[in-house]
Amino acid sequence: MWNKKFWTIFVVVISVCVANGQSRRIINIPDISGYKTLKCDFHIHTVFSDGTVWPTERVNEAWEEGLDAIAITDHIEYRPHSTDIVSDHNRSYEIAGPLARQKNILLIRGAEITRSMPPGHLNALFIKNANLLERDEVLDALQEARDQGAFLIWNHPGWKAQQPDSTVWWPEHSNLLANGLLHGIEVYNSNEYYPEAQQWAKGKKLTIFANSDVHGPMKVFEGHRPMTLVFAKSRTEGGIKEALFGKRTLAYFDNTLVGQSALLEPLFFASLEYDKAPLRLANGTNKVLYLRNNSDLDYQLELVQPGVGLDAPDYLTLKAHHVTPLSLSGNSDQIAGVKEINLYYAVKNMFTGPGENLVVTFTLKNLL
Repeated sequence: MWNKKFWTIFVVVISVCVANGQSRRIINIPDISGYKTLKCDFHIHTVFSDGTVWPTERVNEAWEEGLDAIAITDHIEYRPHSTDIVSDHNRSYEIAGPLARQKNILLIRGAEITRSMPPGHLNALFIKNANLLERDEVLDALQEARDQGAFLIWNHPGWKAQQPDSTVWWPEHSNLLANGLLHGIEVYNSNEYYPEAQQWAKGKKLTIFANSDVHGPMKVFEGHRPMTLVFAKSRTEGGIKEALFGKRTLAYFDNTLVGQSALLEPLFFASLEYDKAPLRLANGTNKVLYLRNNSDLDYQLELVQPGVGLDAPDYLTLKAHHVTPLSLSGNSDQIAGVKEINLYYAVKNMFTGPGENLVVTFTLKNLL
């Protein structure tokens, strides 16, 4: 086994080489009142379990893609490279740590407890010593993680390798939940969405996640990796931990956001700028409201209720970093008596539950 001095030299050399020529993407997703919106991936692997990249490369990838925080969650029980890489379970975190601090990436110490179903695979975040999670009994491993202050996530609950026929909530998961051994659930993993998991998160008050579960080199040519948006009081590890236990997250994948309306709605309106001056719309007149979308999301809108005394577009796409006109026209004398116009739109790529879209209200003054 290489000694620590050699490992340190190796990490520095590799980090310098990889860093040359790097550039960092800026992810434009706004903060909301009282919170910073942090872009995070809490499920990634390295050569210290069944991944194929060095821990520092995970930091470089996160920096290039504009993330705020990552958790390296190498498997405790599954380490196919262990013949060639002999080390304890904390080593990937220790190797990645210096570069993460240099690049201002928040690195969360984590591990994946890897068992057959039930209960399946669970990530333990904010642990202190991953070696102590190596236990024969899964409950012993989870209790050790809990005693270390861990936040526990059920990973890929609909993974066909473990649940080939249907995505089931097992009695064992109810036991974990009742005993403080389950706090969150992935509603999206790699390239799979689990609507059942979203429903369980809503009904059982679990924090929701979208994570990459990346094993090979991260390849993002267009779009973005799956990520968890965390609404934290501060950009710190403690701020993230408090937010996760406070259930302030959204799952972000494929230009889609999933989670609580209490977070989706303020994020939607924080993305937009438009003139709040009175419209002065009358019968037979037309007015145009210009909506500027400063975020990276294309918001897809569908009118869910006709306006009173006016016509509005049935469908509207607010393209990212574009200005979109919203054309309104008075169609009756009723509009003259309407002092406040309410336009109700479903946001088709924001989901509060499986098949349930967030409905937003544009409230516009109409003084004549």
